Amino acid sequence: MNLKLGFILSLLTIACSPKKADETLAIFKYNESAGVSSLDPAFAKDQANVWVVAQLFNGLVQLDKDLKVQPAIAKSWNVSKDIRTYTFNLRNDILFHKHTLLEEKNRRVNAHDFVYSFNRLTDPKVASPGAWVMNNVESYKALNDSVFKITLKTPFPPFLGLLSMPYFSVVPQEIIETTNFRDHPIGTGPFQFQYWKDNVKLVLRKNPHYFENGIPKLDAVSISFIKDKQAAFLAFLKGDLDFISGLDASYKDEVLTKSGNLQPTYQDKIVMQSQPYLNTEYLGFLMDDSNLSFTQKKAVRKAINYGFDKGKMITYLRNNIGVPATKGFVPIGLPSFTENLEGYHYDPKKAKKILSDAAIPRGVEIVLSTTSSYLDICEIIQNQIQENGINIEIEVNPPSTHRQMVATSKLDFFRGSWIADYADAENYLALFYSKNFCPQGPNYTHFSNEEFDRLYELAIQEVNDSSRFLLYQQMDQLILDEAAVVPLYYDQTVRFVQLNIHHFESNGMNMLNLKNVKKIN
Repeated sequence: MNLKLGFILSLLTIACSPKKADETLAIFKYNESAGVSSLDPAFAKDQANVWVVAQLFNGLVQLDKDLKVQPAIAKSWNVSKDIRTYTFNLRNDILFHKHTLLEEKNRRVNAHDFVYSFNRLTDPKVASPGAWVMNNVESYKALNDSVFKITLKTPFPPFLGLLSMPYFSVVPQEIIETTNFRDHPIGTGPFQFQYWKDNVKLVLRKNPHYFENGIPKLDAVSISFIKDKQAAFLAFLKGDLDFISGLDASYKDEVLTKSGNLQPTYQDKIVMQSQPYLNTEYLGFLMDDSNLSFTQKKAVRKAINYGFDKGKMITYLRNNIGVPATKGFVPIGLPSFTENLEGYHYDPKKAKKILSDAAIPRGVEIVLSTTSSYLDICEIIQNQIQENGINIEIEVNPPSTHRQMVATSKLDFFRGSWIADYADAENYLALFYSKNFCPQGPNYTHFSNEEFDRLYELAIQEVNDSSRFLLYQQMDQLILDEAAVVPLYYDQTVRFVQLNIHHFESNGMNMLNLKNVKKIN
């Protein structure tokens, strides 16, 4: 046990001391070590920003804990037979948060607000990183104050799920054009902006006019910005934070057993929540750049897939948080996921035979590029693969450099991860569609397969979910057959929550939903 964690038991004793008498408000407290760069939904690109924006804003639709699309500002909608036109009927009781610059005391949201909000996403002066969500949108307009219509260029069945992204939140034109909206946002969400000092404190307070009855149950949300994750965890143990998200290496062995359960010390002091997270961790190959022939490249890729033990990797490095990815690129948690795909299991004999049959010389060298956060995983793979006759040299890059090099096809073999932007397998399979070659799209491997492209184009026009899922599964099997990537593991969310926090729910997108949370002081 390291020095900081050596104080844990004493800190827990402190945490049990009586609360101050004046602590009567239900304030939910969490830490964001990554910091928050903007409160504007047009810039809700990373999880830190998304979590805050989700408390402040609403869109047409929202996702529930099962990732099903539910009404939000739109109370209902109709979809045309060609699944290109969506007509949304808006609620008439949605109010923007109060602001002195809003002429109406109770400024209601209308369909024209959505026209303005959608326009912002593609405005070059705004330069929203979410502009891509509008790529397939042909037109949109307000038919009247309560009806908003969107027409797509081509059918896209996952579109309703895409609309749940915070980028599509409604915003008031009057406030954006007269204030610094990044710092002082006005939305419609269950909480409204109160105070923000960069890297110090962010406070949201209850919206008393929220349209869902009896919500929120909290009085406020307080966000701190402690960068040291171990220090943040210690603050959680003291009771200064209400939940911690993620499993950091600095405390994972102290808190979890190797089987992934809470250590006995904590079982009656905190609650651990875990569920499938729509994130696939993988190794990717650049398919169009190698000194080896195509047949040999495929042999090397397959040998690497067979050549290391994913189960041991998850057990020893992640305390069994996550599932070995043996069934394709699409992760557990999506409705189209199936156990029926033929993937790769640890089989060093088969790996050696594949290399021998393809006349791959023993000791062939490959450079694997990664970041320091994943160095331990890459070293385990390196050691086991070496036993099969492939020498892997590990190159560690800063995260920003690594992302840029992957996105511009500068790396032959790289560690990657794909977190779902919306809850449909198309989001994952688009990484292998030939028309999405990076840098124009997310096909970082430059995988190209005519049959895959044909199935992909059929799938994005298929209205029936069951039929579309079968097409998705065929595509995922093709990715496995060609060994375009090495799926490592399907991720899981891990959250540690105080005992006095109730109705704290997540979903496979790892969203932070605080509107139903109740805190008992």
